[in-house]
Amino acid sequence: MTTRVAAIDCGTNSIRLLVADVDPTTGQVTDLDRRMTIVRLGQGVDRTGRLAPEALERTFAACREYAGVIKEYGAERLRFVATSASRDAENRDDFVRGVREILGVEPEVVTGDQEAEFSFTGATKELPGTGEEYLVVDIGGGSTEFVVGTEHARAARSVDIGCVRLTERHVRSDPPSEAEVAAIRADVEAALDLAEETVPLREAGTLVGLAGSVTTVAAIALGLKEYDSAAIHGSRIAYERVAEVTGRLVASTHDERSAIPVMHPGRVDVIAAGALVLLAVMDRIGAREVVVSEHDILDGIALSLV
Repeated sequence: MTTRVAAIDCGTNSIRLLVADVDPTTGQVTDLDRRMTIVRLGQGVDRTGRLAPEALERTFAACREYAGVIKEYGAERLRFVATSASRDAENRDDFVRGVREILGVEPEVVTGDQEAEFSFTGATKELPGTGEEYLVVDIGGGSTEFVVGTEHARAARSVDIGCVRLTERHVRSDPPSEAEVAAIRADVEAALDLAEETVPLREAGTLVGLAGSVTTVAAIALGLKEYDSAAIHGSRIAYERVAEVTGRLVASTHDERSAIPVMHPGRVDVIAAGALVLLAVMDRIGAREVVVSEHDILDGIALSLV
């Protein structure tokens, strides 16, 4: 007997919805509707400590659209999880109140560790059990989560490096200057040092990459003419291809990145930083490839509802 659920993940760059039928005995998640809207909720948060009024309004507009979809499908349960930007903001109460009025649920501003557990569960539930540990890396807009485990997370750490945060902090040129790229890399290396204090990054046998920066790099590496989730999900992208694509993105202008067929308009200005995070992780652990998953925190949230 399946349960129809709705899961919303509101991050720094995007807000996403999954409506699915979940079988509580098998853990099978059957998608009915999966969609994403770039709202850039975290616009300026790193600098001001507050959610901008226009960012809140973009987010609330997406929530109104999602409320209609949830009603149309008749989901029995809804869980709204908010991550990095709303954790950091002084005026998070404005965000909570707006979401409650539109969707009728309290947004859960989860800790980085909770976010990591959701991501790990969603990303690995379909992967073949080899007995080896997975390192799941979820590169978000404001933060990146590192989780090591087999069936469940053994160790997790959330660090404040995300594609939006790093871009806003360091990038002023188009394309980024060598000094700006070096500053991003320095931030990432420091964050990896921090993550390694609690997560044994180098012990896992398989690197699993999640979220838009990773899936976009994969789509470019695969030479796709349009974004194709089915082709991307489960793909294995060699280190050399990740390095090649990252080099191309870092050297490209905004217009050149915009012209890439698989590039979502909302990722054009932040994708280089996201790719640099992925490459740095692979360098740090000596990974020869990354397994790309389209299943992530949304799937973990959906499973938690049953």
